[in-house]
Amino acid sequence: MTARRPAPASLSGSLVTVSPLEPSDLPELHAAIGRPEVFAGGWGGGPAGYRADYDDWARFVEGYLLWESASVFGVRSASSGALVGTTTLGLFDLANESAHVGWTAYAPEVWGSGVNAETKLLVLGHAFEHGFGRIQLQADVLNDRSRAAILRLGATFEGVQRRMQRRADGSWRDTAVYSILVDEWPGVRAGLEQRLASSASAQTRGTRLLA
Repeated sequence: MTARRPAPASLSGSLVTVSPLEPSDLPELHAAIGRPEVFAGGWGGGPAGYRADYDDWARFVEGYLLWESASVFGVRSASSGALVGTTTLGLFDLANESAHVGWTAYAPEVWGSGVNAETKLLVLGHAFEHGFGRIQLQADVLNDRSRAAILRLGATFEGVQRRMQRRADGSWRDTAVYSILVDEWPGVRAGLEQRLASSASAQTRGTRLLA
């Protein structure tokens, strides 16, 4: 199948709705991820990239996210409608049927929940449906939390690219690279669906115990 760049679209799950992020969403996105702990995890180039002032933060994000060349998504809670994060499908190489999912950050309140699993389920499915054969994911080699989250998705570790880019503090970042191939996607998708089903079942049992 020949890869083609996806048109803007909204993707809906049971926990989240993933839809194109608009510049007008930036104040709400700032409330969700404009926090030191998000940058401490590596987003925006690391802790030194954090900007306490909203206007400085907004100018940074306007340049950091790939508004023109990628599909930049906002991630909203399906229950409340609140914006809880962002992720991007970009770096499209149509000839080689390759793309990249990254620039992902969530409000700390949803860390450890099913939000990332369902977001990736929706975005990866969207990519593979458009003919891509390889989706790359990556993280700063020092970011153990993000690296573990990528592995939990079912991605395969490919290796470390050394001295790939500068962090916000000027130091050089080594990048851990992972991928999911189209032939692997059915198994990865089933694993994500099982994770989400198990999480929903656990929440239901907890609700019954409290009732």
